[in-house]
Amino acid sequence: MTNEWYFVNSGPCDPAYNMALDEALLHWHSEGLIPPVIRFYEWNPATLSVGYFQKAKRDLNFEQIHKLGLGFVRRPTGGRAVLHEHELTYSIIVSEQYPNMPKTVTEAYRVLSEGLLKGFQNLGLDAYFSVPETAEEKDALAKPKSAVCFDAPSWYELVVEGKKVAGSAQTRQEGVILQHGAILIDLDQEKLLSVFNFKDDAARQRMKEKLPEKAVSINSLSAKKVTVEQCIEAFSTGFMEGLDITLKPYELTLEQQQFVEKLMNEKYKSDEWNYKY
Repeated sequence: MTNEWYFVNSGPCDPAYNMALDEALLHWHSEGLIPPVIRFYEWNPATLSVGYFQKAKRDLNFEQIHKLGLGFVRRPTGGRAVLHEHELTYSIIVSEQYPNMPKTVTEAYRVLSEGLLKGFQNLGLDAYFSVPETAEEKDALAKPKSAVCFDAPSWYELVVEGKKVAGSAQTRQEGVILQHGAILIDLDQEKLLSVFNFKDDAARQRMKEKLPEKAVSINSLSAKKVTVEQCIEAFSTGFMEGLDITLKPYELTLEQQQFVEKLMNEKYKSDEWNYKY
C-alpha cells in the first residue's frame, strides 16, 4: 500500500482565505475525512503575516502597509512576521500519530522539512539544514532580537551558503500537525524593511546591513530565473521523495468551500483575531 496524501494547489488567494483553508484542512484531517495533505499557495494581494503571539501594532508600520496596498493576517502558527510576495508558500497537514512521526516539535520539523530539502536540491541548490552549534547561536534562537522572520535561521531551517531560504512555523491542534512556510523565490529587502517599526534609525540601518547576510532568495542563488511553476514541480517531487509518499490532486467540494469561506469571514478577516496582540 502506498502512502497516498492529497495535493492541493490553491494558486494566489486572499490572505484570510489562505489561513482559513490551512485550518480547515487540519480540522478535516483530525476528523478522518481526508488523508494527510501537501498544499501550495500564493498571496493576492502581497501580504504581511504575523505569528500567533506577535504584537502586531508594536512591530509593524501599518501606515506603510496600507500605503503599499499589502494584505495583513495573523497566522495560527507561531514565529515572526513574513512578507509574502515573490514566493511559493507550502503547508503540510499530518496527524501526530502518523507512522514514525517524532513527538518533539523540533524533530518532527526535521522530518517534514526533508521534502523542502529535496525540493531545493531538485532546483540544483546546495541546501542543508541549519543546526545551531555555539551557545551564542542557541541563545539567539531562544531570544530573537527582531520581529523579522528571515533575520536568522532556526533549528533545521533550510539554508544555502549560510543564508536562510525558507522560513517555516508549526502548530499542533486536534492531534494534527500544521506546518507551513515561505519558499523565497525573490526578495524585495527595501519593501520588507519598510513595513517594520524600529526603535531608531540606527536599529533600522543595522538590520538593513545584516539582512542580505542572513536571508536569500532562490533567484539570487540560481543562474537561471526560477518560476513559481518550476518550484511547484521541484517541491511536489521533493515531498514525495522526502516523505516517501504519493500525491493525489484534490479539489474542495462545494460544502468544504463554504466551510472555508465561513471560517475566513468569521475569524481571519476579523479585527478581533488579527489585532488581538
